[in-house]
Amino acid sequence: MSESDVLASLLPETRPLTDAEVRQVLAGALGQLDLAGKRVLAIIPDSTRTAPIPLLARLLGELLNGRAAQVDFLVALGTHMPMNDAALSRLVGAEVAAGRFGPHRIFNHQWDDPATFAVIGRITAEEVERFSHGRLSLDVPVAINSLALAYDHLIVCGPVFPHEVVGFSGGNKYFFPGIAGPEMINVTHWMGALLTSMGTIGIADTPMRRMIDHAAAMIPTPRTNVSMVMHGSSLVGMVVGSMTGAWKAAVEASARLDIVWCVRPYRRVLAIMPEMYDDLWTGAKGMYKLEPAVADGGEVVIYAPHIDEVSYAHGHILDQIGYHVRDYFLAQWDLFKHHPWGVLAHSTHVRGSGTFLGGIETPRIRVTLATGISPQRCAKIGLGYMDPAAVDVSAWRNREQEGILVVPRAGEMLYRLRPGG
Repeated sequence: MSESDVLASLLPETRPLTDAEVRQVLAGALGQLDLAGKRVLAIIPDSTRTAPIPLLARLLGELLNGRAAQVDFLVALGTHMPMNDAALSRLVGAEVAAGRFGPHRIFNHQWDDPATFAVIGRITAEEVERFSHGRLSLDVPVAINSLALAYDHLIVCGPVFPHEVVGFSGGNKYFFPGIAGPEMINVTHWMGALLTSMGTIGIADTPMRRMIDHAAAMIPTPRTNVSMVMHGSSLVGMVVGSMTGAWKAAVEASARLDIVWCVRPYRRVLAIMPEMYDDLWTGAKGMYKLEPAVADGGEVVIYAPHIDEVSYAHGHILDQIGYHVRDYFLAQWDLFKHHPWGVLAHSTHVRGSGTFLGGIETPRIRVTLATGISPQRCAKIGLGYMDPAAVDVSAWRNREQEGILVVPRAGEMLYRLRPGG
């Protein structure tokens, strides 16, 4: 199969796909694959991505049980927290007990356990330097969850959205960082931080995407991509095919649907975060997706009363380093280079663009948390605080002409200033 191949697709975009249509697309694509007697591993997102994973899990079972020898599932956590059986049950829409539902096993990616990885290759310093346009130069081992090598075929199921690190999510991103070892995660994320989120998000062809595609070519297991196009909570398109071919088709649709072009920048934005983001590590997408539409000196308020933790996995590191613009770290690299680069990248993405000159840090915009995170902790990590109980959402609404914007269910739609605006 060439990288341009699409096995089956349906992209109405203007209306949700019916369950029957999703089944038809999947059946048409899977019917073209040699999966008889094969062990199949489906790689799926966690609960921080909007996608009809219960429907996909059910249909994969219906279409492959009795044909494939085994169908199991692996949650591409990246460095997110593992999901317990109750959370996994909600994710796949079936009761999970002791890591099983029906005839299927389901696994969390164990990103912090070196014993779960297999090294499948290496990206040389010269290659990294080429991918990063000279910004980085180091050898990077390509380590991946060893489960990806223990099956006969991999089926990647994930939505495609604008993304702050690689440009658009989906495709080979489900391998790196989805089920990757820490080296690839840290290097690609820090590379994205060096280029800045504003210079990356919503762009299909990025240095980070090229690097993860290069790494994914080292995976020996045959693989198929089920790329989903979401609009809000609705599935409005699906493309099944090769990892890059299906992804590119979904990116074209996502670019039409998931980018809001603004005619002028806003001075204040209230980003209302849905409860699927349970810490700032994930809820920070309210900043990433809105920063490009905010005027210099403006403010993004992340409104999420349900969030009371900075990061369940990395909060202790963020308490040490705080949130800073990229140049703050670069000017003092010897002090920070020993911290995980992926955490440093998150810090700069949340703080946004800015400068660090003469020992003075000047972010382009302000970032304020109206969450359950205390004012003391906000001050410690370098972000503003607003009492969420004092936020009257209705008082923010319908004030676009004043430069004030409310974004309900923030985190997936990218707001960007129209060229010339």
